[in-house]
Amino acid sequence: MKNRVLGQGGPQIGPVGLGCMGMSEFYGASDETTSIRVIHEALEKGANLLDTADMYGSGANEALVGKALAGRRDQAVVATKFAMMRGEGGSFLGVSGRPEYVKQACEASLKRLGIETIDLYYQHRVDPTVPIEDTVGAMAELVKEGKVRHLGLSEAAPETIRRAHAVHAISALQTEYSLWSREPEDELLEICASLGVTFVSYSPLGRGFLTGRYRSIEDFDANDYRRIAPRFAGENFQKNLDVVDKIQALAKARDVTPAQLALAWVLAKAPHIVTIPGTRSLSRLQENIDAGSVELSPSDLEEIDAVAPLGFAAGARYPEASQSLLNG
Repeated sequence: MKNRVLGQGGPQIGPVGLGCMGMSEFYGASDETTSIRVIHEALEKGANLLDTADMYGSGANEALVGKALAGRRDQAVVATKFAMMRGEGGSFLGVSGRPEYVKQACEASLKRLGIETIDLYYQHRVDPTVPIEDTVGAMAELVKEGKVRHLGLSEAAPETIRRAHAVHAISALQTEYSLWSREPEDELLEICASLGVTFVSYSPLGRGFLTGRYRSIEDFDANDYRRIAPRFAGENFQKNLDVVDKIQALAKARDVTPAQLALAWVLAKAPHIVTIPGTRSLSRLQENIDAGSVELSPSDLEEIDAVAPLGFAAGARYPEASQSLLNG
């Protein structure tokens, strides 16, 4: 894989990193031993951007990543997030960007991860009650203290990014971007390029749907988040699957998997984009990493756009309550 650079002058990162969220929550049962093996294999193969957050598993995911980092810290670029607060039993308590909370959350993440410095620290969702200047100001103090190296935002609006960047350099914006979530093409990709901000595409495989492996809602575990996600609900499932079948045909004609085609498409959109597909499988990890070497021609991109045009996806990205936190 040809590495890309985090922000302006940051570390080299593989174009395909590893999203660790599903190792602890949201996508059904998982096995810690296997998950740690996947993280180790990712680091060995150059997929060095590890993405976690304090809300995943209510801290359990950071602890898992911390275990995997033992003896391998120098191989990883560790990204975690704060702001989405959770209570007992995993209940969602809202979003906080208060300066005192920023520092409290960072200390807790460092402890769970078992590291001295977080490479990339994101505000997971923007707190509409706190000026972004105040939140990023507190994050900048963490940089001065050596607890954080680079700052990021997630699901932030264009003007929010500009205001944040004026306080302290923002190295990364993490927002959903894939063949079925192309909203960043409106303005976000261009803003990131102009400011030297790396665009980190999360859910680049549409929560696994773009792989073509899921043919029915019954393919998901009973406690899998996708059972309540709008794009997997009712007639939306089949409408979206009809397009995925076309993507699958394009992939087959190019001797790649649908997942590799979808990842290669994201990476081909701009040189400042990296992806963090999640997986708990060693074989899927290798498949995703190999996508970093797939090159698509302009005619390939045109064919893909023809079968999966902007806005084709049926259904919203999230249920209504979560949807309201996007583009903050």
